[in-house]
Amino acid sequence: MTKTFFIGAAAFFISVNGSKGQTLSEHTSMQRRGTIPLPNVDGRIDHIAFDSRRRTIFVAALGNNTVEVIDVNKGKVTHTIKDLTEPQGVIFIPESNSIFVANGGNGECDVFNADSFLKTASVKLSGDADNVIYDRAENKIYVGYGNGGIAIIDANTFNLLAEIKLSGHPESFQRDRSAKKMYVNVPGKHHIEVIDLGKLTVTDTWKMKGASANFPMSLDETRHRLFIGCRHPAKLLVLDTQTGETISSLDIDRDADDIFYDSSTKQIYVSCGEGYLDIIKQNDANSYSVDGKLETHRGARTSLFIPESNQLIVASPSDINAEAQLLIYERR
Repeated sequence: MTKTFFIGAAAFFISVNGSKGQTLSEHTSMQRRGTIPLPNVDGRIDHIAFDSRRRTIFVAALGNNTVEVIDVNKGKVTHTIKDLTEPQGVIFIPESNSIFVANGGNGECDVFNADSFLKTASVKLSGDADNVIYDRAENKIYVGYGNGGIAIIDANTFNLLAEIKLSGHPESFQRDRSAKKMYVNVPGKHHIEVIDLGKLTVTDTWKMKGASANFPMSLDETRHRLFIGCRHPAKLLVLDTQTGETISSLDIDRDADDIFYDSSTKQIYVSCGEGYLDIIKQNDANSYSVDGKLETHRGARTSLFIPESNQLIVASPSDINAEAQLLIYERR
């Protein structure tokens, strides 16, 4: 389950408890800078959001039925939003100072004030509310949900504006502004569905070739390249968004759940639940190579890339040997 998120204009840098993570490749451009503990968090951790003004991270602790609020300056959890129902997607909306949480267990999308943490609104979808995109320019929130749908919600009023029907449950999706399209992973059908955002309907379907279980996705809109993380087998597929054709395929580690494309370095970061952060280099639009990988922790498959600070945050769930924590990586 992968999402795209809004990042504010201000840069931030995390300075927390020092931690020297094992580098498996000397060529990787990332290195472990520290960790932030997530005490009292059990079970699976899903997605992450960021408030640049307050330097605050929000973590959807799905298995814990909470959202953890982390003060970056203090390097610790300062509040917990409780009594959620399997929170999966989370975004921060600076214009209304709101935290938007998509709950997989009951389909509700809850909105909380980021100062008081009181619930201010709720949108009920049919079930399994999952990945979330906030489009600041259009003031819209897109939520993947249920047995096959993308909900469009007004980011001011939090009213449901429209629903786009799909053939199966959506995982990660990306909005292509220049093409006025949206690309949606539908792993249950082994394909990607292409939505015309003007008509709000699916206009094309791209069958997965060479791999399936297509969950995470990222987009290089400038070069018309779509990056798809597949789990069976573990592959990164690169598709041409103008044709839907697969132009490149690379081996990655297992259980990929988040992908981020760094346009400044032309690198692709893939967080994999097998316990690794894979780094892929875009040599040109059609050529890609492995640039290295870092050891994380088993089960640490969701992440958040902060371009302004060149940092990537990986969520690591608890196990018998360690409590849950955020692993902080920084480009060197």
